Amino acid sequence: MDALAEAAIAGASPTALEDEDVPTLYTAAHLRAEDVGMFDGTDDEDVRRSLRIGNVPMPSLAPDEVLVAVMASSINYNTVWSATFKPLPTFNFLKRYGRQNADAKRHDQPYHVVGSDAAGVVVRTGAGVRRWSIGDHVVVSCIQVDDHEPATHADSMLGAEQRAWGYETNFGGLAHYAVVKASQLLAKPGHLTWEESASTMLTAATSYRMLISDKGARIKLGDVVLIWGATGGLGAFAVQLVRQAGGIPIGVVSTEAKERALRALGCDVVINREEAGLTGDSRPEQTIEQGKRLGRLIRKEVGEDPHVAFDYVGKATFGISVFVVRRGGTVVTCGSSTGYQHQYDNRYLWMNSKRILGSHAANLNEQAECSRLFDLGKLSPVLSTVYPLAEAGEAARLVQRNQHMGKVGVLCLAPKEGMGITDQTLRDKIGEAQINPFRVA
Repeated sequence: MDALAEAAIAGASPTALEDEDVPTLYTAAHLRAEDVGMFDGTDDEDVRRSLRIGNVPMPSLAPDEVLVAVMASSINYNTVWSATFKPLPTFNFLKRYGRQNADAKRHDQPYHVVGSDAAGVVVRTGAGVRRWSIGDHVVVSCIQVDDHEPATHADSMLGAEQRAWGYETNFGGLAHYAVVKASQLLAKPGHLTWEESASTMLTAATSYRMLISDKGARIKLGDVVLIWGATGGLGAFAVQLVRQAGGIPIGVVSTEAKERALRALGCDVVINREEAGLTGDSRPEQTIEQGKRLGRLIRKEVGEDPHVAFDYVGKATFGISVFVVRRGGTVVTCGSSTGYQHQYDNRYLWMNSKRILGSHAANLNEQAECSRLFDLGKLSPVLSTVYPLAEAGEAARLVQRNQHMGKVGVLCLAPKEGMGITDQTLRDKIGEAQINPFRVA
């Protein structure tokens, strides 16, 4: 490990951090352009084969960027997409981005450092950075934006140049160091560890925009919300947000173990999709039958149909979501982990004045509002297991096969779990069981 990394781990002063040299190489989980096509003709696109752990060159900093010594990161489904080169190889994104200007050209490399979450220490700042300093403890937002673009100042998620960091850009968070724009940074919650902090922002803020923000479904007191994949990273935060907003979460899961975990999280109604006969068959006639069964179960439990369906699963569930929400109800979607080509019966949409709402990640203000909920103890991390960076491929494989609950963390520079807490008083006040519901369930 290099001297700068050792100093960051030890909590060295800003002056001591500045005195250490930035290494010319750093360790990262990355993809290689030469591997594109390696899964052609195979049935199992095993991400352990494509995710490499090794040294890559350290990039220079643009004026509006910072270099973060990454203590921990986590696995998001976009890392699985990246590592399977589906639906497109991410090198296409990097090449397109690289045509913009000299700073963007740095991203167009024959390697791609992936990862869209990180928590760590600022160790260098670009000449144009004002709000952040060397030594700051930060979490990294997953979205890079162009603040010269007018749309960014209304809602950065509408900007044509917004990109998912570590997916549509290079130098992501599954590494010892990460290069990020200063406008991606938020202060790390002091009561959380590095790995807990690094497992929150992408999924929690995405769920926040989908459900709470004025750009999303804007749920209110008493709303019934159907949540598919309710023990996944997105779903587990959705359950918490619905409860905090005074709504009634209805979580759908696939196993008895996930049922138990979801009840420990405080979900009002838990439905096992296997027992309910929700097979994932997306043919129109099967969708209607499954929707009727699910609707009966929900009405039996809460007496009415859902106001909102929270759907990131996609092909296997989307038609059911459109069918099952009430008149005037909303289906809000941010992804399609089972497939992008959705089928639904449009009669149940138009004749019942329902709406479909697309949502992507979150703007920085929404992320800050979401982060505040962690500081207040209103939201808790949903970390279930942690791997070292050397085993990032195994961690991603767990998510690829849907064998995880909540979030899967990755220790990058942090040598062990439990480090990074600066507000033990708040942690004690909230309580360990509340902070880590999936690890103590």
